[in-house]
Amino acid sequence: MVTNHQEAEGQVVVLKPNHSATWRSNLFALILVSIPALGAAIGFTLLGAWPILPFAGAELIALFSALYYVNWKLEYRHVLTLKLDEIKIDKGYFAPKRTWVWPRDEAQVNIVEARHDWEAPSVSLNNRDSRVTIGEFLNKDEMQELIKLLRGELPIRSFGSERDMTV
Repeated sequence: MVTNHQEAEGQVVVLKPNHSATWRSNLFALILVSIPALGAAIGFTLLGAWPILPFAGAELIALFSALYYVNWKLEYRHVLTLKLDEIKIDKGYFAPKRTWVWPRDEAQVNIVEARHDWEAPSVSLNNRDSRVTIGEFLNKDEMQELIKLLRGELPIRSFGSERDMTV
């Protein structure tokens, strides 16, 4: 998902993966699965087959862990702050884990075309010293929206296939 808004200092662009299910809906699904699983496990336990109960619990713990991990991975985001004199790139989950700050006149956009029609192109921002790939989790339409947005803000220095790319 690509969202942008204007602030006093400049434009802020937030890139996030598609997040189709919220944590609350995942918990609801977990509860719906837990009721019959625990009901059957408790029923078999009452009939004397008690070893089923720990396996049902382990199954629900594994499902909870998988849902939590996926939800945590979907909180990843890139925040681009495009000010008049500098560009700031933040990457992280709930707070920035990595940050790059460059002078705006040194920053440029590199676009690598997708190999197939169903893939999204690759976009990176770079300056003289470093290169940062952004939005690798975006789908094709969202990446086109990001490219359109960046075209109005920064110079595009290279546009082509991966074999044409030099940095």
